[in-house]
Amino acid sequence: MTSPIERIAQGDEADILALNNEHAAELSWLEAERLSFLLGEAFYARRIGDLEAFIMTFDQEANYDSPNFLWFCERYERFIYVDRVVVAAHARGRGHARRLYQDLFDHAERAGHTLVTCEVNADPPNPASDAFHAALGFVEVGDAVIHGGKKAVRYYVKQIVA
Repeated sequence: MTSPIERIAQGDEADILALNNEHAAELSWLEAERLSFLLGEAFYARRIGDLEAFIMTFDQEANYDSPNFLWFCERYERFIYVDRVVVAAHARGRGHARRLYQDLFDHAERAGHTLVTCEVNADPPNPASDAFHAALGFVEVGDAVIHGGKKAVRYYVKQIVA
């Protein structure tokens, strides 16, 4: 039986925060107040099952100061930015990230969006994420060194039909 994809509710925030911060090296550390704020700004924020995985995205109108989000704002008029996708260790290999992305693509298309964006770490490298995004149809459109040289990223976009 496949776990359902559901909206992230306020009652989920403590668990979302814990799962996010377990993966802070790949994502970024969040405090509870910041997570609440970001969820309020999100275009699409969903979880699978008993927090087996979650995704948080923003559209171009979000009040968000991430250097990666701002990179896309400077280059694209309208887009959905995938800020973070996390799959819990015990739930890996079940296709959760792929399901969340497909649901996002469907949601974005219904909302009239034609572009989904994201970034993947180049340093430290994340070849599994690069391969995953390529398999979903994302193409690289740029790169940057951020956080005072502590991290390098590659920027990706995927065209969707609207």
